[in-house]
Amino acid sequence: MAKIIRSLSAKKSGVPSAPKKPAKKAAKAPPGLARKSAKPNSPKPNSLKQKPWTPAEVHEAFSRFRKANPEPKGELEHLNPYTLLVAVVLSAQATDAGVNKATRALFAVADTPERMLELGEAKVREYIKTIGLYRNKARNVIALSEKLIAEFGGEVPRTRAEIETLPGAGRKTANVVLNMAYGEHTMAVDTHVFRVGNRTGLAPGNNVLEVELGLEKVIPPEFMLHAHHWLILHGRYTCLARKPRCEVCLINDLCRWPEKTV
Repeated sequence: MAKIIRSLSAKKSGVPSAPKKPAKKAAKAPPGLARKSAKPNSPKPNSLKQKPWTPAEVHEAFSRFRKANPEPKGELEHLNPYTLLVAVVLSAQATDAGVNKATRALFAVADTPERMLELGEAKVREYIKTIGLYRNKARNVIALSEKLIAEFGGEVPRTRAEIETLPGAGRKTANVVLNMAYGEHTMAVDTHVFRVGNRTGLAPGNNVLEVELGLEKVIPPEFMLHAHHWLILHGRYTCLARKPRCEVCLINDLCRWPEKTV
């Protein structure tokens, strides 16, 4: 009781309590120890320091792809270079199957820029309304059709730079069109090709352009016509994002991925 009274009287008299001793700063761990104890960040796809593929290994991988599927085809349905261009523009952030479902009826009535303009933006929207971002995509389809007629005589141009000037078309779109419509040795890098290039160590890169240029550098010319199709199909059906099917992979003995299951 006496202790409580003294404590209260001290507070009333304004006598300050004894200052608390500052807490001692925790000693810094040695740099090596700190790195070991810290939770590691997820490595970037190209930060695994994989051993580069040899030219012989690259040749062997694509020889296997060719043997398994000599004439791979893109899965976007089209009738000519123009409808291919439109299909690729519509495929952004959408599946090929979803695009095909919408474009079968669309291309039956509008397979040229002129016919697409006759159809009009409102009706194009109705045909493609099951595709994500369909309003903006319908606007781009009409705009690129107008530009093809005004500047290219209604024909899809044959250079990457010219295709990239069309509304809704970027580098990947240009590469797909040049490869599939005109037989150019271009490398279209989508999410599947980007994953395969990084995961296998075939062509690691921080962005799609780095992977594209890396693949063009290492893949022999004899395989370049079909290379992007083989890689897309491999990423879509075998080298899956969440659970790769390493047990059926044609190149699992060549792949540099440290977490492969075989």
